[in-house]
Amino acid sequence: MMKRPDLNLLVIFDAIMMEESIGGAATRLCMTQPAVSNAVARLRQALGDPLFVKKGRGIEPTAYAASLWHQIAQPMNQIRDAFETAPIEPAKARRRFKIALPDLIVDLIWLPLRQLIEREAPNIDLLAVPLNFKHRERILSDATADLVICLGQYLNPRDRKTKLIQPKFVCAMRKDHPLAAQELTLEKFQSAEHLLVTASGDDHSLIDTLLGEYGLVRRVAMTVNHYSAIPVMLKGSDLITVVVDLAVAEDVRKGHLILKQPPLDIAPLPLCVAWHARHDRDLMLLWLKDKVADLIGQHWKV
Repeated sequence: MMKRPDLNLLVIFDAIMMEESIGGAATRLCMTQPAVSNAVARLRQALGDPLFVKKGRGIEPTAYAASLWHQIAQPMNQIRDAFETAPIEPAKARRRFKIALPDLIVDLIWLPLRQLIEREAPNIDLLAVPLNFKHRERILSDATADLVICLGQYLNPRDRKTKLIQPKFVCAMRKDHPLAAQELTLEKFQSAEHLLVTASGDDHSLIDTLLGEYGLVRRVAMTVNHYSAIPVMLKGSDLITVVVDLAVAEDVRKGHLILKQPPLDIAPLPLCVAWHARHDRDLMLLWLKDKVADLIGQHWKV
């Protein structure tokens, strides 16, 4: 272990962890790649750990490196914040941000967000990260992503968040479905064959929890891992699904699908954008968060 930590080396280590590459860290710090590699070699010798191993064309931190970064990331941000006095200049900023979000939101804002970045902050890179609900409470604390966009109930209570919109949940099915011309009672809803969108593959959702309060269990006959598959599956089968209205709005407008009110009391579930407390003074991240929030507000129309 380092007897007297070289803070310069820790700055380089922090940059590598954020960029997930030697080259990215070099660009971020305005250094050469050999200089960054030399710093890594010195850190390895001082700490007695390889720190990074090759993974495909990139690198992956060792367990020790991940633990070390978890300890130093917040203090490093606080140090940077202490010296951050000038207003941000998005047009000059060189940053890379990771956003965890469902494909429904990617389809909604990714192009207009790119167009905005090209106009206002052309050196900002954005990476879409899968929204894995099994590990959702650690996405921000583990720095898997810098921002998360999802329903507020899935966020860690300690994470910072801004409420965006309140999606409407509907029950969708094809226009000539056997239930299309009938009143959708709780019994008929429970006995139907259901489609569920789930990134994790889990076949249990809020709907199953609500049904359980009545002592009922539904059959989740099929799952998909992205929202764009829902209209196709519904139009060609007897499946029904409860989903946010935007996911099926286009096919409803075209007359391919119909909507019914779910026979369950679904409490309002706001869509939120969230970030970790360590980024409370990261002005560029907060700038991006505000831009994302504005775009979702503008484009979420049914």
